[in-house]
Amino acid sequence: MDTWATWTTAGVIAGSGGVMTEEVGTITGDLTVHTTWLEGEAAVAVQYTGASDWYTVSGSPVPADNETTGRAVHQRAVETVRSGHAARLVSEDV
Repeated sequence: MDTWATWTTAGVIAGSGGVMTEEVGTITGDLTVHTTWLEGEAAVAVQYTGASDWYTVSGSPVPADNETTGRAVHQRAVETVRSGHAARLVSEDV
């Protein structure tokens, strides 16, 4: 059986310039950040808080050998979204 975990943080206000996504480019505003850790990777997506569509954060997924690292990726993703500047994930950030 696979080991997995997820984390979700709602109400994250994207910094100036927003966050870059694979599907629609940059998005801004009040966002929800969701991370799924599975099989050595952490996949991060964002949505407008309260909406139904999810968008992959550019640079996702990133390597995460264990659940603790997956949680750290999520926290770093939240901080990255808050920083703005068309934020992207970089595996070296974790």
